[in-house]
Amino acid sequence: MLSSITRRFTLTTTTRTFARAMATGPAQGGHISDEMLAKLGSLSTQALVDGLWVMGWPSAQIDGARPLAPGMKCVGRAVTLKFVPARPDIAQDKPAGGESPEYEAFEKCGPNEVLVMSSVGPWESVGGDIKFLRLKQRAIGGLVTDGSVRDTDQIINYGFPCFSYSTTARQGPAAMQPWECNGVISVSGVTVRPGDAIVGDQDGVVVVPAKVADKVYSIAHGREQIEEIVKEELTKNPGPPGKFYPFMSGKIKVDSPLGKLLASKGITPENSNQFEGSADW
Repeated sequence: MLSSITRRFTLTTTTRTFARAMATGPAQGGHISDEMLAKLGSLSTQALVDGLWVMGWPSAQIDGARPLAPGMKCVGRAVTLKFVPARPDIAQDKPAGGESPEYEAFEKCGPNEVLVMSSVGPWESVGGDIKFLRLKQRAIGGLVTDGSVRDTDQIINYGFPCFSYSTTARQGPAAMQPWECNGVISVSGVTVRPGDAIVGDQDGVVVVPAKVADKVYSIAHGREQIEEIVKEELTKNPGPPGKFYPFMSGKIKVDSPLGKLLASKGITPENSNQFEGSADW
């Protein structure tokens, strides 16, 4: 005799009976090609944020992740690692040694991947020189965390881009344990799915959802082209930029000073999605 709870989660057909698992969606939202990944990496984080904003997507900047050293820039598909607060049974039940979720995540990383580690707090250590030597060996595309890292000088010497909340001398295991590789995580309140594009520069780190990566690139690239034209014009003819601002992608009026400037450069609603009525998102 099945219990009432079991019966409630049992699905019967004429030929088979299936025990239903708890509902969950797919961890990954899509695939980003190497070509598109390189294109996204050629843009500034500001342009990518603007592209997502005009599409109505939530904030995608990981505010708690700053470059560990000047000049660091990263781009890659996200490999995610979730930490949970330390508890004796968690330490006992998670796979031990080389089977730990963090080492599983390390081995999934290479030049086109960025390891994104979700910490339980900004000052907790997600790792240091010995663990991250493996990331150097894997030639990882980058490391991003809303926690802190140890052995700062050595990590900088390893040469891979690292973006963290800060640095610390603390040991991590006393506060948290790695629990899951390649699940959906929250990093500084921003959702990251495995396979999302992660782009970092001196202004911070942005998550571009895989499902809309092509469209975000189209908007952001178009916007950067326009900004270059505006800067060029203001360099040739110095003056306040106010006559060209504010402008929003998909809202530029053809008869505005900016619209006329763009037309003189061959950019019109016929070949750009930046104008009023031409937005394709």
